[in-house]
Amino acid sequence: MRTRVVTRATCPAVAAFRHRGGGVSSWPRDHRCYSTHLPNARLNVPIDYTTTNLLAQTSQAALRSPELPEEIRRGSTRKMNLFQAVGDALNIALSTDETVVVFGEDVAFGGVFRCTMKLAETYGGDRVFNTPLNEGAIVGFGIGLAASGMRPVAEIQFADYVFPAFDQFVNEAAKYRYREGACGRHAGGLTVRMPCGGVGHGGLYHTQSPEALFTHVPGIRVVVPRSPAQAKGLLLASIRSNDPVIFMEPKILYRAAAEQVPTGDYELPLSKAEVVKQGSNVTVISYGQPLYNCMAAIARAEEDMGLSAELVDLRTVCPWDRQTIFESVRKTGRVVVVHESMKNGGVGAEVAAAIQEDPETFLRLEAPVSRTAGWDINTGLSYEKYNIPDVASTLLLPWGFSPEGTGEPNTDH
Repeated sequence: MRTRVVTRATCPAVAAFRHRGGGVSSWPRDHRCYSTHLPNARLNVPIDYTTTNLLAQTSQAALRSPELPEEIRRGSTRKMNLFQAVGDALNIALSTDETVVVFGEDVAFGGVFRCTMKLAETYGGDRVFNTPLNEGAIVGFGIGLAASGMRPVAEIQFADYVFPAFDQFVNEAAKYRYREGACGRHAGGLTVRMPCGGVGHGGLYHTQSPEALFTHVPGIRVVVPRSPAQAKGLLLASIRSNDPVIFMEPKILYRAAAEQVPTGDYELPLSKAEVVKQGSNVTVISYGQPLYNCMAAIARAEEDMGLSAELVDLRTVCPWDRQTIFESVRKTGRVVVVHESMKNGGVGAEVAAAIQEDPETFLRLEAPVSRTAGWDINTGLSYEKYNIPDVASTLLLPWGFSPEGTGEPNTDH
């Protein structure tokens, strides 16, 4: 793939503004900037999880978050990867609330991703137990427990297999409280965990990211963490929430993402986005694993084009934090939405539509909203790695790069 080479030194528009002392903020609205990399340069760099700013590499970084309670910020940390952080959250939930139960396929054995290791031995088979391979029954059983006052945490072994339980989510978990009324029972204590997303070799049945399907179901929260510290805090908040929660864990991060995690009991707010990086020229919105690609692409674009990008992590994709998104877009005037699931009908489509439907935000836009997402296809094994958005697709497509040197931006992916 070739890129048109127009450097800031040779671009006439940039040279003119530089001569007048202008910067990126002074660029005309129709100005397009292109990569300064050579035509054969490798843009699709691998993600280095050991150095990324998205993970807390030190205890000081882990404890400085203003969202943490004061006693947690004064406490200690321990290095964990994402599956260990999930297990830590489950352990805290089980130890602090006797109504919490954990169950699913192979859960008592530690789970296929080892998230529930030693929980059955610690809390016994009445509170941590295996189930048959029946996703509809797993979720239905959880709904019954929640309606009885328990706080069940069910596990679907892979998000790809959640679809037999779809009716239980849509017509039972989401509607229970509305059917029963204010004085009746509800399924608000239900949390359903499921690994999601691609790992490069999952193929048709171990790669899907179906979060958008559940965003059409009023009454259910959908949460996607990006890091171990997030997974712990958001999972504890989900378990203690009075709404049914679908908690989707990017399985590629189970072992790849490791950081210092506070050791105490803490929650992170649901339906509240996080501004990961401040910027002034473009807002990049994402969640889960693609945030790491976005951060790498932003670093390359800021070096390449002299722009300043703001990165926002949705964390909860339904209902999502409109205020934080709108405020960021009003400041920058440009927005890119990136997610791994299909582009058609995805979370990015709803975010883009909401941005353009809000009058104040729409009037601040200086360019159309761009989206980079997975293709609208069934993901075969041989081309899985090409389907999932990566650094190159995030960098090349939304910010006006021209793969064939035509000078026109390419926004189809």
